[in-house]
Amino acid sequence: MNADSGAALPNATDVPRSPVATRKPSVALFIATACGLGYIPVAPGTWGSLAGMLLYFVVQVVFPPAFIPGLRKSFEVPVWSAAWAGIPIMAVIAALGVWSATTAARFWNVSDPQRVVIDEVSGQHMAYLLAMAPLNWKYLLLGFILFRVFDIWKPFPARQAESLPGGWGIMADDWVAGIYAAISLWLARAAGL
Repeated sequence: MNADSGAALPNATDVPRSPVATRKPSVALFIATACGLGYIPVAPGTWGSLAGMLLYFVVQVVFPPAFIPGLRKSFEVPVWSAAWAGIPIMAVIAALGVWSATTAARFWNVSDPQRVVIDEVSGQHMAYLLAMAPLNWKYLLLGFILFRVFDIWKPFPARQAESLPGGWGIMADDWVAGIYAAISLWLARAAGL
């Protein structure tokens, strides 16, 4: 009973809740967790990176590169590259990643949820794409290891990028790690690996 009016206060369950406030953002969570990979309890970021590797592999198979004849095998430069298809895919993943990571962080009320792994998918794919990595196991494995090292280490300006608001901060540090990994892959190719 309310002491002033004598009327009973409404119970919290009696007050209708807004459907928007209670609705689970299923599409955003599906994207942010990379089709549910983020829910794997052990090393979800590693699983996200593996998804980024698979994405690069699929793009390379669907859009195979054509090379300039006569160049040294370890440093071939494609005339036609999967980058023509990969760059728009990279941009779409980045945009969806920022949106879905922002939505997931708000929903889970955590600034950088561990379950959000679209950032690893985006960063790993970016590393291979920017390096124009050949489709062989050495470059795929090296690119994967390099990206994971830079993602965990977070060299300048990756750690500073985390302070960006919402999904931008979640995604940007992995983009920086992807750029570092791409540069390292180029150096490995130049060294003849």
